[in-house]
Amino acid sequence: MKTTSTILTILMSAFTFAQTVPDSLQTNPQNQQNTAQRILSNSANTKVTIGGYGEIYYEQPEGENGVLNAERVVLFLGYKFNDKTQFVTEIELEDAKKIELEQAFLQYSLNDNINLRGGLMLVPMGIINEYHEPTTFNGVQRPNMDKSIVPTTWREIGVGTSGKFNEVSLRYQAYIFNGFASIADGEALGGTNGLRNGRQEGADAIIGTPSFSAKLDYYGLPGLRLGLSGYFGKTQTEDALENINGSTVDISMIGLDARYAYQRFSARGQFIHSSISGTEDYNALYNADLGSALQGWYLEGAYNVLPLEKEQELIAFVRYEAYDTQASVAGGLVKNDTFDRNDWTFGLSYKIAPGAVVKADYQIKDDASAVKVPNQLNIGLGVWF
Repeated sequence: MKTTSTILTILMSAFTFAQTVPDSLQTNPQNQQNTAQRILSNSANTKVTIGGYGEIYYEQPEGENGVLNAERVVLFLGYKFNDKTQFVTEIELEDAKKIELEQAFLQYSLNDNINLRGGLMLVPMGIINEYHEPTTFNGVQRPNMDKSIVPTTWREIGVGTSGKFNEVSLRYQAYIFNGFASIADGEALGGTNGLRNGRQEGADAIIGTPSFSAKLDYYGLPGLRLGLSGYFGKTQTEDALENINGSTVDISMIGLDARYAYQRFSARGQFIHSSISGTEDYNALYNADLGSALQGWYLEGAYNVLPLEKEQELIAFVRYEAYDTQASVAGGLVKNDTFDRNDWTFGLSYKIAPGAVVKADYQIKDDASAVKVPNQLNIGLGVWF
């Protein structure tokens, strides 16, 4: 019995969990971390770190059948080789049936300000693509503009550097990635999903011309965090198509984001613009409807109605977002008004314990066409540990 207890003690001492105090929806954005950052900041004398998150939701569009979905269950594992070298991986079971690898990268720290990274990593664009654990955002689902314009969750294989300089309140990231695929599994880029179909996600990703991605975060003002993101590259295509006119397009994406928190009030906003050149020839070659510009933005305000001294939080929020995957078109392509969308989302996030949240919201949806878009009720729960 004594031997068994000793073995269990040794095993448990080799593990730690990714967090002790989970990130709150009201957390000062200057201190906000995602799971990977929390694993990498582990200062405990342990080798293996475990974390995870999960989301289950119910969606009820007006006049249609409702949908129940175990959207995702995610396991994070980190391994600390020594004080300078760490590995982080994120494995996701999506829609209760599909297993995906969302992150898998090695980090080597040269010093407090410079970390070298390589592997499958999140592209630093906007807020949600990096901070998408369910207790860190309001609403049952992530903002729709993040899905259509960014597109979340966007990850690719690459190398680069990250770090922060506290003396000037600046965090930076800079990476070289493989780019979007021009066409994947027979699906082209286009108005319905923007660039989403082109994500290669580390699965036999092809690369002809590398893409560059970078982000700066400034946190020098109390309660405020400002972000500037950039992505510049060319889509990738098979060798046989490389010299065909229209087989690739050039993409320049710029993002601005802001997060603010003061006592029980919080707010956030985001703007993303993508300029795409070569779409006229691309659309002709692939019979596609890709716009020459994609653009979206949103503003959100939230208030915790419970006193600050309470562990639980009940957050009422409202968000307005406008996004268009054909913000402009080139050549003979006729702009499709159904891709010019805007949503109002009103809801509650009830944080029943640190790391556990129950959410409900109602979305009023519209677009520039004459066809009515059904509004939608959403109810969900999320955990992060």
